[in-house]
Amino acid sequence: MVVFGLVMMWSVVASAAESGRAAAASADTAKPARMAIKAGKLLDVRTGNLASNIFIVIEAERVATVGSAVPTGVRVIDLSDYIVLPGLVDCHAHVLGNPKDESPTSGLRMSSPQSALWGVRNLQIWLSHGFTSLRDAGEDDLAYGQLALRDSVQRGLVTGPRIVSAGHFISVTGGHGDADVLAPDQALPRRPNLADTVDEVSRAVRGDIKYGADWIKLMATGGVLDPISDYRVQELSEEQMVRAVEVAHRAGKRVMAHAEGTAGIKAAVRAGVDSIEHGTVLDEEGAALMAERGTWLVPTLFTFQHGAEIGTSQGADEASAVKEREILKLQQPAFALALKHHLKIAYGVDADPEFVSKEFGALVRGGMTPLEAIQAATLRAAELLDKTNDLGEIASGKFADLIAVKGDPLSDITAMEQVVFVMKGGAVIKHAAVPDDK
Repeated sequence: MVVFGLVMMWSVVASAAESGRAAAASADTAKPARMAIKAGKLLDVRTGNLASNIFIVIEAERVATVGSAVPTGVRVIDLSDYIVLPGLVDCHAHVLGNPKDESPTSGLRMSSPQSALWGVRNLQIWLSHGFTSLRDAGEDDLAYGQLALRDSVQRGLVTGPRIVSAGHFISVTGGHGDADVLAPDQALPRRPNLADTVDEVSRAVRGDIKYGADWIKLMATGGVLDPISDYRVQELSEEQMVRAVEVAHRAGKRVMAHAEGTAGIKAAVRAGVDSIEHGTVLDEEGAALMAERGTWLVPTLFTFQHGAEIGTSQGADEASAVKEREILKLQQPAFALALKHHLKIAYGVDADPEFVSKEFGALVRGGMTPLEAIQAATLRAAELLDKTNDLGEIASGKFADLIAVKGDPLSDITAMEQVVFVMKGGAVIKHAAVPDDK
C-alpha cells in the first residue's frame, strides 16, 4: 500500500508538472514573437530631439528596429498621443520595509520575511512610475532580503524592476549604519556590518560579497534619518575606505559611499569610491576632486526637501527632523558646485517610491535642464550601473524598456510624473488611458 501510495502521489505530481509545462507553452505561443509600439513622439535622450510617428519593433525582450516604416503582420500598440522615452532607473533605492514608517526602530519591529513582502509591494510602485531598473543602496536586513528580491525578479517569481544591489551598510559602531539605537542595557548583539578597524572592513566587505552583493555601501559620514550620528562628521576612516575599495574592486564590485559632510566626501573620493551618495555639504575642493577622479554623484535632492516638509509626522525622531531642516539649507550651494564642475550625476530618490518621480523637478529647480534631468535617469544611470549595453535609451539590441508620458517633459518636467504606459523587457506592465491597439 505504501508503494501504491507513492506511485499515485508521483503520478499526481508528474501530471501537475506536465500541466504547468503545457500552460507555459501555451502562454509562450500566445505571446507574439514580434510587436511594435507607435510613438506619437519619440524622445532621443542623447540629443533631446523629438521624432514624430516612430515605430519601435520589439522581438522577445529587446528592441529590434526603430524607424518610420510601418511594420506589417505584427500587433501595434498605439501611443500616438504621447511622448515615448526609455524606461527609467533609480540609482538610490531602498526596497525593503514600510517606507512610511521613519521611526528609528522600524527595522527592529519587522521580520525579514515581512520586510521582503513590503519590498514586493514597493517594487510594483517603482514600475508603475516607469522605473524599470534600480540600484538598491543597501539595507540593514541580516537575511539580505533585497538580494532575494533581486534574484526573484530575475527568475520571474516576482514582477519588479531589474535590480542591482548593495548588501549591508558598512559602518562604525554608533555610526549612521548602526541599527542598534537602544539603551546600553538593552543593546543588540553586534552586527556583521560594523567595522571599527581596517581589518574589520575587509571582513564586512567579504561578507557582503559572499552573499551576493553587486555593490558595497560605505557610510563615510553620519546621516540625517537616525538619532545618533552627525551628518557633518566623518565616520569610516580614509584607510578603512581604501581597504574596502581594494577588496571590492578586486572582486569586480563597485563601491558607493553615503557622504554628507565635507571631510567625509573628500576622504571617500580619495579612497577611490565609484559614487558619492547625497554629497550635501560638498565644497569647492571636493567638487574639483570628484571631477578630477571621475567620481559619480547621486544627489537625492528631493528626499531632504520632502523630509523637511513632513517633519516627524511619519515617526522620525525629533533629532532627525532638526538635522533635516539644517542640512536642507546646505543642499543648493553644494549642488550648484556639482553643476559648475560638470560632475557626472545620476538619478536617485532615496525616499518612498510613491515620490520617485519627484526628483526630476528637484533636479531642474536645482539648476539642471529638463533634458539633463531625464538623462540622469536614463543614459547616465545606465553608465553608472555599467549597463549601457542594455539600458538607458531606445535602440536596437537594448532591452525593450519603454514608457509613455502625458505632456512634453522638455518644456514641463512634471510631465515625468504622468506615466501612462510602462513596458519592461517587451512585457506590458501598465497600459492606461491610451487609444485601442490597432
